[in-house]
Amino acid sequence: MLSMLLRRLLLGLITVVLVSIIIFTGVEILPGDACTAFLEREAQGKLLENCRRDLDLNRPALERYVDWASGAMVGDLGVSVNGQESIAELVGNRMNNSLLLAFCALLVGVPLAIFLGVITALWRDKPIDLFFSTVAIFAMTIPEFVSSTVLILVFSVWLGWLPGIVLTSANASAVEFFPEIILPVIVVAMVMTAHILRMVRTSVIDVLASDYVRMATLKGVPYWQIVFHHVLPNALLPAINVVALTIAWLLGGVVVIEVVFNYPGLGRMMIDSISDRDLPVVQAIALILATVYVSVNLTADLLTMIANPRLRTLHMRK
Repeated sequence: MLSMLLRRLLLGLITVVLVSIIIFTGVEILPGDACTAFLEREAQGKLLENCRRDLDLNRPALERYVDWASGAMVGDLGVSVNGQESIAELVGNRMNNSLLLAFCALLVGVPLAIFLGVITALWRDKPIDLFFSTVAIFAMTIPEFVSSTVLILVFSVWLGWLPGIVLTSANASAVEFFPEIILPVIVVAMVMTAHILRMVRTSVIDVLASDYVRMATLKGVPYWQIVFHHVLPNALLPAINVVALTIAWLLGGVVVIEVVFNYPGLGRMMIDSISDRDLPVVQAIALILATVYVSVNLTADLLTMIANPRLRTLHMRK
């Protein structure tokens, strides 16, 4: 099992390195460079020369990649073109805001999704299953900007209960975002709950149809004891990977939601950086999101391996 863990860690590290090369190369092959993209019509003469000198763009690409990658390993992501500020400091606050949104959404969505997934599976094809399954399908298929706009219209414009957009500064504390964060959390949790609910429902149904559950039923084991002691522990294991994918999506994939609600998160910062032609910031955020995605999925794989007794036994025999 230890060798398997080491192989997974090594694979994750190789993936991050390859992604960093792809990101750097992708930015490098764009027409012009970060300075010409940022300065646009003013990209000439001393101004362009000073910008390239500040960003070390006159050096060979390989040297710049090595410096950038080695700096990123210790938290130094360079400086932005716009204002020459430290990217690590700029990204830090936005990352905290994205983590706040993700944490609140997970706190609401994951327990609700698991509960509803189990309920719909145990009462399969009953009215409660048909109702929540239909709602989940709608939540998965409706575009996020549509559901966000509808919630703003209903709860902010018509009822006036909640703020429609976030006006709090990106440097504010978590408490200061309340109640402006409520609607973004609802939208994110709605999408997330729908995906996890469907996964848990399918997994529980598959386990209920397994041979060992049938055997336990034939031996007279009480139904609810089978559900809690045999079905749920095995059925919820696949949900770990779904939750991991959801966390990775929450940190960088909710760009539309952050834009609609004006939420100062990491996804919104990437959109703003693209609009401002601040390529070093775009490059740094892309690397952060890729690293988070790989790390979260690697953690999920390891947790699944540790929690699954069959995998532990298999690797111990090997």
